[in-house]
Amino acid sequence: MQQLTVCELFAGVGGFRLGLENTEKFKVIWSNQWEPSTKKQHASLVYEARFGAKNHSNVNIEEVPTSKIPDHDMLVGGFPCQDYSVATTLKNSKGLIGKKGVLWWSIHRILSEKEKKPKYLLLENVDRLLKSPSNQRGRDFALMLKSLSNLGYAVEWRVINAADYGMPQRRRRVFFLGYHRSTLIYQKLQNSNTKNWLVKDGILPTAFPADTVSKTISDFGLEGDLVSLSNLFNKDGGLSPFLNSGVCIDDMVSTIKTAACYDGDRKVIADIMENGTADPELYISEEELPKWEYLKGAKKEMRKTKSGFKYNYSEGSMIFPDALNQPSRTIITGEGGKSPSRFKHVVATKKGLRRLSPIELERLNMFPDDHTKLEGISDAKRAFFMGNALVVGVVDKIGDALVKKIKKLEK
Repeated sequence: MQQLTVCELFAGVGGFRLGLENTEKFKVIWSNQWEPSTKKQHASLVYEARFGAKNHSNVNIEEVPTSKIPDHDMLVGGFPCQDYSVATTLKNSKGLIGKKGVLWWSIHRILSEKEKKPKYLLLENVDRLLKSPSNQRGRDFALMLKSLSNLGYAVEWRVINAADYGMPQRRRRVFFLGYHRSTLIYQKLQNSNTKNWLVKDGILPTAFPADTVSKTISDFGLEGDLVSLSNLFNKDGGLSPFLNSGVCIDDMVSTIKTAACYDGDRKVIADIMENGTADPELYISEEELPKWEYLKGAKKEMRKTKSGFKYNYSEGSMIFPDALNQPSRTIITGEGGKSPSRFKHVVATKKGLRRLSPIELERLNMFPDDHTKLEGISDAKRAFFMGNALVVGVVDKIGDALVKKIKKLEK
């Protein structure tokens, strides 16, 4: 098979690119990264330093005309989790007006306007997408599936926790693959037993083997247009109908609960640590230690709001320091900086307790060492990048499984 050309949206510091280009069957030909809340575009600077500035766009994707984006075989991106409700439809058009700044509609717009539509999509988001918003659980994901179905795509999704498959970080994310109706995979899915596809034959169970938890599969249709779906889907506010694995083809959803099936090697925090080379600045002083112990500890206390309202506050304790023989907790964007925090990782070493280094955070996401190191970029900013990033190994495995499926069907 020929190399697949890729367009990478919401590129961050290039996690999708690293994972896909590892297989050598993918080539990123255009990328876009824009951070709306900062004047200096730090992530874009790192991306350009690692991959070159050619064909990289550092402009708000909402302002990039589709005509400026080259045709590509595959569109990828980890788009922000927002409110995806549909305000109205455009007259005499299949287009949509979602809220400005809701970047899902930029993906939708590119797919709508491209005459030569990408054959494949690989998108990633937090797993709560399947349950959002709280007053209409599952509506946001239903809108995505319906809009992709309207554009000629079948979708296969799965919630994957990287640590369940031996990777060094517990990071749960929903990954969904789209297959355009012009592809052999779409045709194969259309003629397959859905349950077999979800636990054996699909791309995601090939990459990440799974067993079913629930014996029965849930089937339902996405009825009406996008506006009525936005207004009426799960209006009673019950549980989301979307389980952690599923497919959608021709507006019909099939979903089932699965569990990871893996007995290979497992990486833990001890495997990613710098031994003896970590910056002395990372160590926690004796004066600061009580603050860390308080924040990490169990609490039952009376607190007061700014307006003077008193309330009882309680929370359980966290493991402190973090267990070296386990995968890490999920890295968050506030992982960097010296200030004590309940959520930052702390490890015990021969020299004492310390925070994780930028290199260690990169290793937890399976990035190359010092991938984010660049003059003018602080360690706190490097930690922020990793809090926003994905686990490269997950993308690597999905890309590899997709290539194998395409080759098999082309034979």
